[in-house]
Amino acid sequence: MSTTLTPDQTNDHATGRVVVITGAAGGMGAALVERFLGNGDRVIATDLSADALDKLATHLGAGDSLVTVAGSIAYEDDVRRIAEAARVAGGVDVLLNVAGFFPFDLFAETTPERWRAVIDTNLTGYYLVTHALLPLMTGRGWGRIVNVGSAAMYPGVAGQVHYVTAKAGLVGFTRSLAREVGNAGITVNLLTPGLTLTGPVLEHFPPELIKSQREGRAIPRDQHAGDLVGPIFFLASPDADFVTGQTLNVDGGMFMN
Repeated sequence: MSTTLTPDQTNDHATGRVVVITGAAGGMGAALVERFLGNGDRVIATDLSADALDKLATHLGAGDSLVTVAGSIAYEDDVRRIAEAARVAGGVDVLLNVAGFFPFDLFAETTPERWRAVIDTNLTGYYLVTHALLPLMTGRGWGRIVNVGSAAMYPGVAGQVHYVTAKAGLVGFTRSLAREVGNAGITVNLLTPGLTLTGPVLEHFPPELIKSQREGRAIPRDQHAGDLVGPIFFLASPDADFVTGQTLNVDGGMFMN
């Protein structure tokens, strides 16, 4: 049985870290869980579905290196349970805010309840998780927060005013938080993926929309969850020690900023 290093046993922060990943049972989240476990890190994975998390744990066979917590990042009680799991693990080195909710609703038909549900998951939930875990990150001299936004904020998307509004709000959240926590050795960055072919996208997005995204890229192919793992892993690594408050767009060259 392999031994997982604790943060106190390594001084380069390249491995043996405690990594919290939200939205961990989805396509992108699951790929990230696998990558960080393979790096020798301990992962606290959270998502809405306990069954999906159990299947992920069984598939990966990670043993004690993987801790799962079912719950919604939009609910404070659930977030407190995530924070407690992190406290038991000894603190947090890396926080990956990945969870998302991206329905299509015409603005005129969007109820206040629907608006709040989308904003709560894609923006307020990021605040709740980060706010709860930040005390477990400070005082360690090093830390990483990576927020996952969306390249949809660049052109805007009809039928997703709520979602794009929330994801655009992460730009200000990321930049301002980076200013506050830099002295603690913590970096905060934002990654904006293009349309990524996860299960929900394949199930709910029109084929013509997927085709238009593919054909509009400088690299004219579909985007997959694996395309995002490397960039996020970089932002969470010691190689990104002097990178903070930045937005890294990963969409195959659809939008070039």
